Amino acid sequence: MSRSRLVVVGGGLAGMRAALVAADAGCEVTLIERRRKLGGLTWSFERHGRWFDNGQHVFMRCCNEYRSLLERLGMSGSVTLQPRLDVPVLSPGGTRASIRRSGLPAPLHLAGAIARYRHLSVADRCLLARVVFALQKLDPEDPELDNVTFGEFLAGRGQSPRAVAALWNLIVLPTLNVSAQRASLALAVKVFRTGLLDTPDGGDMGWSNVPLGQLHGEAGERALRSAGVEMVLGAAAEQISRRGDGFVIGVGARSVDANAVVVATPPPVTASLVPASAGLPDLSGLGTSPIVNVHLVLDRRVTDLPFAAAIDSPVQFVFDRTGSSGSGSGSGREQCLAVSLSGADAYIGQPKDELIRIFFAAVGELFPKARHATLVDAVVTRERAATFAAVAGSHRFRPKAATAVPGLFVAGAWCDTGWPATMEGAVRSGSAAARAAVEAVASLDVGGADAPAPPEAIEPVAPIDRRPTAVPGPLRVPEEASW
Repeated sequence: MSRSRLVVVGGGLAGMRAALVAADAGCEVTLIERRRKLGGLTWSFERHGRWFDNGQHVFMRCCNEYRSLLERLGMSGSVTLQPRLDVPVLSPGGTRASIRRSGLPAPLHLAGAIARYRHLSVADRCLLARVVFALQKLDPEDPELDNVTFGEFLAGRGQSPRAVAALWNLIVLPTLNVSAQRASLALAVKVFRTGLLDTPDGGDMGWSNVPLGQLHGEAGERALRSAGVEMVLGAAAEQISRRGDGFVIGVGARSVDANAVVVATPPPVTASLVPASAGLPDLSGLGTSPIVNVHLVLDRRVTDLPFAAAIDSPVQFVFDRTGSSGSGSGSGREQCLAVSLSGADAYIGQPKDELIRIFFAAVGELFPKARHATLVDAVVTRERAATFAAVAGSHRFRPKAATAVPGLFVAGAWCDTGWPATMEGAVRSGSAAARAAVEAVASLDVGGADAPAPPEAIEPVAPIDRRPTAVPGPLRVPEEASW
């Protein structure tokens, strides 16, 4: 009797995780990825001898499945994880505060940071505790919470527009990729409960010390190869068809048989591959939310902070990516700063030269030494459909892993994992889909899987939409991204 065969369509974090989980469970696995590199929405490219990521991706200590994936890839030593949450918050006027936890139990671990948060008035600081206690009483799985915006929740508890802009959006924007005014209360509760309130160390932040293409793509390829996963790279799955109790996946002139299929692709591609009989919601209802990153290479160091948040500035977060980019590797004088803009609807359509001008000036307002620096190079990267729009009412468009077609599963950060569209959400979805697929085929007699079915037994599911997605290839700098 041969082993069960699983095909994974998509080589992002969800697809890689699904393939590894299934291979570790004893399945024969084939992973199909239309690009030549793995990593999905976490990719890197080289320009003028320096490496840039398409965007700044961070994680928290509470992201257990993502951290488990890093360990599985052998890359735990290539990331930094704060021993204790500490987020410097800067303003152009020179005022600086920190969101820093103490060693006290939750939620008292943040009491000192709230009391000393200089970006808010004393009156606003006193009202923060009211929100914290209210958040602790809410269950993110309560379906009613998805019908309310986080902004409405905050306004009902006395939070001023200043408090929303100077504190709550610092956390909501980078995690949900929409503003507090639009965000689903259910997802906001998940972020604050799991990341900041349920445990004292859940919000400790982590980031990669190497290019993301190396952290995920190259390491993922090594791990998959070692696990015995067959990889078909640079070729798109064009059709998924039924064959008896299984499937046949068309990839160009080749076809691949499978007992089960995990489709781990963006929502538009998934919608084109999965039939209506699968019972998925209308995935177009998920919407999209963009992310823009402005990478600035300066001729000198202007800050020793590894990262910082900003208020009263067009900058949301800025990260020092000098080490991972290779900037200044010879002289040691250059510094590469990545300005990360979530929920970037206001910036996604702006010309690159204008974005570079705006954010080079804004960085100078936050770091006075940058006013005397020369811009050596600059790159703008845009992800127009970086995540689904995590707005109120979005939950009903997020499917579970299992579809109504036996043996057909979906995965991706946009699926219903209880988490927002983060790296943790992507990995969790891949794990859930793979485990469900392995369980579904466990009782099948796969001994005859090699026997071809008669033509009438093959029922086409759906052809793939051949239109390219908005995400560029992993090592190619889009024309819009160059300065």
